Amino acid sequence: MRTIFTAVALAAALAVSAAAQSQTYKIGQDGVKAPVIIKEVKPQYTESAKARGVQGSVEVLAIVKSDGTVADDVRVTKSLDPELDEQAIIATKQWRFRPGTKDGKPVDVEVNIELTFTLR
Repeated sequence: MRTIFTAVALAAALAVSAAAQSQTYKIGQDGVKAPVIIKEVKPQYTESAKARGVQGSVEVLAIVKSDGTVADDVRVTKSLDPELDEQAIIATKQWRFRPGTKDGKPVDVEVNIELTFTLR
């Protein structure tokens, strides 16, 4: 009986620990510090968008994980053009950061990123 109780208690503790690690914070929330970009990848301008003269910015919402990478679920919050929106997502996923922190420890942080497309 004691072994079963110990196993259940351990499983519950691991579940709580995993849930705490997967929490995503907002910058400034409970002293959360923003991630700092260390590698920025510029989005590609598609030939079609160039030919149509599309210019402007795409805004995306991304999660910078505690290891400094960007989570796969990048979402467009301000669209410019479907092709350029996709290029913004592709580029953002390649960015690298010094992770955001809470109490001096790396945590997952939600960030808004604006990517600008300008013809020259």
